[in-house]
Amino acid sequence: MLKIVVGNKKYSSWSLRGWLALKLAGAPFEEAVVALDMPDTAQNIRKLSPSGRVPALIDGDVTVWDSLAIAEYLNEKFPEKRLWPKDPAQRARARSVSAEMHSGFVNLRNDCSMKIVQQYPPKAQRPETQADVNRIVEIWEDCLKRSGGPWLFGKEPCIADVFYAPVVSRFRTYAIPVSGASKAYCETIWAWPALQAWVADAEKETLRAKFHEV
Repeated sequence: MLKIVVGNKKYSSWSLRGWLALKLAGAPFEEAVVALDMPDTAQNIRKLSPSGRVPALIDGDVTVWDSLAIAEYLNEKFPEKRLWPKDPAQRARARSVSAEMHSGFVNLRNDCSMKIVQQYPPKAQRPETQADVNRIVEIWEDCLKRSGGPWLFGKEPCIADVFYAPVVSRFRTYAIPVSGASKAYCETIWAWPALQAWVADAEKETLRAKFHEV
């Protein structure tokens, strides 16, 4: 059976992406949650993940680390699930926006770390962070206009939605305002049963990781 190694569900946005990709694939899997920001965290993760980071997917003798690599591995392992859009042009766009999320938006990540069970009053973001927000909304609006929604690439979720799910949680936690199609998209993502299952687990966690609560 597949096994995924994740960090605390309250905080680990990268873990959420790998976990949601597995849920999207519909494959049964086991999970191992490694507590973050503990004296033995790095040691415990390295036992399961060569990079010393989460998530990591273990499939027998194969270990795949990095959330985007996990998504691609699952796409190849379960081609019938069509985790990327079927149309080649749409698939290329979906991969592009996912990769942009994977490698970018550093200011949003740093200023608005994932705290998926919390909510804060709204406040103005730094210009650099607001620029990240604006670009994300631009991506969403463009994809939704092309596809008709409610997901980024049509009637069903795909890997691109997996990659933007943690962003939706950040917008909710920090009361970052969006409107129109982007607001509807956030509502669609937040209501996603797979995401709500993750949130339910996060709400049960008792560990507070000091680094993530700063």
